[in-house]
Amino acid sequence: MSRWVLHVDLDQFIAAVEVLRRPELAGRPVVVGGDGDPSKRGVVATASYEARAFGVHSGLPLRTALKRCPDAVFLPVDKPAYEAVSADVMQTLREFGTVEVLGWDEAFLDVGDHDPETTARSIQRRVRAATDLDCTVGIGENKLQAKLATGFGKPAGVATLTYDSWFDVLGESSTDALWGVGAKTAKKLAELGIHTVRDLATTHPDDVAKRFGPTIGPWLVRVARGVASARVSGEPWLARSRGKEFTYQHDLDDWDEVAREVARLAHEVAGEVVAEGRPAVRVVVKVRHAPFFTSTHGHKLAEPTSDADALAAAALVALARFTDHRPVRLLGVRAEFGT
Repeated sequence: MSRWVLHVDLDQFIAAVEVLRRPELAGRPVVVGGDGDPSKRGVVATASYEARAFGVHSGLPLRTALKRCPDAVFLPVDKPAYEAVSADVMQTLREFGTVEVLGWDEAFLDVGDHDPETTARSIQRRVRAATDLDCTVGIGENKLQAKLATGFGKPAGVATLTYDSWFDVLGESSTDALWGVGAKTAKKLAELGIHTVRDLATTHPDDVAKRFGPTIGPWLVRVARGVASARVSGEPWLARSRGKEFTYQHDLDDWDEVAREVARLAHEVAGEVVAEGRPAVRVVVKVRHAPFFTSTHGHKLAEPTSDADALAAAALVALARFTDHRPVRLLGVRAEFGT
């Protein structure tokens, strides 16, 4: 018998929580982001399916979202509310087996050799009864397969992806359909003549390693073959990083001011690092130039620390690596923890 891994993904989670709080918004396009004012700079955190039909999606500037969907209801982000609902969902999922939390709205479950589809339907009913939220469940023989299967079940459905069905479902898809393969990696693969999942899966790992290195290259080939870990860890979820971002209503064109803002954000992040109880090992600075070009640079700390001044100093070292000093519309500082 196979052991099955399930991936549970709450549908339009943040928007769904907001609709639960405001039932009169059901069926209307809802956009959550920033302080809820689409006339200001900011980006979409999530959009309801009704808003997505107009091309509104996560990461889109709020002003663009307003142009695409002027009748949408715009709401501010309420992190504590989402965390509370997420905790209820995860507690419900633990009734079915070992749960590995991936974030507010998704988790893996190890359900052993139980009938996976029956279990998936039971999970959907139980989550709905406990929270009034819908979820999609992906089924696989490992975490990669389960994660990708979820995309084929949206919304509120159940989908299965296994070794037997892997290439029938994904073989002719672009490589960026794979979990962990982004547009930049897919472009580099295309330069090697590797365009589809099947292309990548049938390429010798050594050939891919020449372009991506001895670790990433073979890993890419394994992912293309649907090979991944099936181990679901029930250990408490720990954040990999803590960070702050700020979108400025007017571009910053004075880089002395940019540096002061980076130092300020780093000190704010330090408070979260202290609260986390784990020292940071690396600091990353994010800069979004006007109109919307984003880049990052990081700096590894000499030793793990939670000291605000040390984190600010590291952030300024990272900032010094930016050579493009065009006006800035957004700054972010992220402190990364060790494993």
